[in-house]
Amino acid sequence: MKKIRGEYIKLDSFLKLCDVVSTGGEAKLLINSEEVKVNGTVETRRGRKLHPGDQVEVHGRTYTVE
Repeated sequence: MKKIRGEYIKLDSFLKLCDVVSTGGEAKLLINSEEVKVNGTVETRRGRKLHPGDQVEVHGRTYTVE
């Protein structure tokens, strides 16, 4: 689980927080390649707002927003 400050975090920022990617550009490419799922559904919007309890799956790993 990764803790966030505030009500939400954007998907691309969350991927950086989890060290899945190191830059926003990498996050954009990964998300556009349809390799990221949010709550079991492929997500292609890098600005998707994630809230506590949401689950992000990428590269066979699942990360939970806290």
